[in-house]
Amino acid sequence: MKQKYALLLALQSFEYEIHRLKAYSEECSECYELLQHKLDALCSFMTSDESEALWGEWGHREEIRLHGEKLRSASNQALCRLEKYQSCQVLEQKMNVSEYLSILSANVRQELGMFGMESTSRILFIGSGAFPVSALTMARESGAEVFCLDTDEEAVALGQRVAEKAGLGSKLMFSGSYESGIIFLEKATHVVVASLVGNKPQLLAELKDAARAETKIIVRYGNGLKSIFNFPLELDLSDEWEITSIVESKRIYDTVMLQRRGIKEAEAMQR
Repeated sequence: MKQKYALLLALQSFEYEIHRLKAYSEECSECYELLQHKLDALCSFMTSDESEALWGEWGHREEIRLHGEKLRSASNQALCRLEKYQSCQVLEQKMNVSEYLSILSANVRQELGMFGMESTSRILFIGSGAFPVSALTMARESGAEVFCLDTDEEAVALGQRVAEKAGLGSKLMFSGSYESGIIFLEKATHVVVASLVGNKPQLLAELKDAARAETKIIVRYGNGLKSIFNFPLELDLSDEWEITSIVESKRIYDTVMLQRRGIKEAEAMQR
């Protein structure tokens, strides 16, 4: 029972500290560094074997689940604010976006090959954020056309400016319009759903109706302990989709690629 309260205290402490550091950062920009460190600490906690063992034993309890959801809300709000600050740092030439992208390119390159993203691909990225590192890296590494969709208009504007600063303005488009996203979806070869996008079951149902049969849908998510930072995908998809999963304990989110049944086999026969 002591371990239950240790887990509960950890969740509550992270939520409180992240919430306060977000407020401090809005008053003093130097505190964004402290907020970054705290979010990094949360990711380390989330991917540790010890934390995973605690969650496996106590994560089904209602109070643990509720505090996990509160922590996810606090960390998501803080990350969104931090990304806007990082974008402004790039635009003010206080941070080199090209160096930042180079650090991430190795991890993204693995996904590009697995998901078949190449120069002729058209990628709809849902939930790209104010500092759209994944979308930028996909465009730079593959040469694909990427349409970034986000409900936060400030994030849309900042993302567009950062893309131009990175020399990728011709490869990326940004919009806060759902209708524009649906129009692009008609020609999209891939859809990427960010881990911080909520209500994934409803979104997948909409994508299934609107996307072409051959469109690959890549969903980032976090179940179990990883749901304290990411929105989960607790849904059996095997009846409707062919599933390719990337699940690694040390990654802060997991990924699944969904293809309509029969499409994967047809592609294999054409090779």
